Amino acid sequence: MPLLYKNCCLIVIGTAWLSGACRGICADGLPDWQPYREVISPQKIPATVAAQYMADAPPFTEVPVDAISDMELNELRSSCCNDQFDQPTLAGEQYFELPYVDPVLAPIANSQVWTTELLPVDVIWHSYWAGSKEPRISGTVFQETGDDLSLFDITLGGRTSVWRYGYRQAGRPQGWELQLEGAGMLRLNLDQNWDLEAADFRFGVPLIYAAGNLQWKFSYYHLSSHLGDEFFVRNLGFQRINFSRDTLVTAVSFSPLPAWRWYAEAGWAFYADEGTDPWEFQFGLDFAQPGATGRRGTPFVALNAHLREEVNFGGNLVAQAGWLWRGASGRIIRTGLHYFNGKSNQFEFFNNSEQHIGWGLWQEY
Repeated sequence: MPLLYKNCCLIVIGTAWLSGACRGICADGLPDWQPYREVISPQKIPATVAAQYMADAPPFTEVPVDAISDMELNELRSSCCNDQFDQPTLAGEQYFELPYVDPVLAPIANSQVWTTELLPVDVIWHSYWAGSKEPRISGTVFQETGDDLSLFDITLGGRTSVWRYGYRQAGRPQGWELQLEGAGMLRLNLDQNWDLEAADFRFGVPLIYAAGNLQWKFSYYHLSSHLGDEFFVRNLGFQRINFSRDTLVTAVSFSPLPAWRWYAEAGWAFYADEGTDPWEFQFGLDFAQPGATGRRGTPFVALNAHLREEVNFGGNLVAQAGWLWRGASGRIIRTGLHYFNGKSNQFEFFNNSEQHIGWGLWQEY
């Protein structure tokens, strides 16, 4: 009886190991780390791995296996040997489980060889989800309660990684990265036949450094604001301003847990034209469960505060909550409620107080 039990379990265990090895070798490619994905510490691959075994029997040796749960082990035992032994007699037996180490991924996860990569498919530094002036593709429909207007804010842009010098720790990019970012941020008036009210344009060159759960950003960006021609036709007496700034930015991002991202940013404009002053500050958080979400998605919450010197270090607060989908490349689609309170995020109207309540759709990079 014990010999039959051992042989049966050995066949099942060996089959499981061969299946796991085939999955690792035949995969299309290694999974990229995604923002807020839990990072598992890499483990050294032992030369031999002992199989799971019963406490009262000598262990199998020299047999590499996958680690399986107690439930899976019970299912295997019942399926392969349920006619050959008395199940209740095994209730008190103890089994030892070893952590599974993928023979394909582990050497790469352990590797800390720094290499140069041109045009990586992902980015180390991601846009702040609730940041009003971040590059993305988005549309937010809202009611501006102060003036009782129905408005539509649109952002058309994105960010991309141009060059990276670093390595991957368990698939997560570490090291230096040079990015490009840019966006046009338009406001349409739905009450006035979708007239263009204003548009802000931004272009930037961020330099990123990542180490563990910390990321730093040093960036230059140019921003200029423009009045919409249709708004000007309706308001001929309105005095436009040449709101324009060239800004140097330092920022830090920290993920204390895989689902959380905290960030803070300070910007100083070495050129600040009409209406704007040098200093600005941002801070906030993004929260969503880590990893690729599949079709079901996962809830998210995002908060951002943006303080600006030209409005006496007032500014605006943005809160968003809803549902999120994340793909293997780290790109995100979000949809949900949007709330904005403070000075306008269209800088031609920088000193106007606004309150937005609406719904948005955002694609993040």
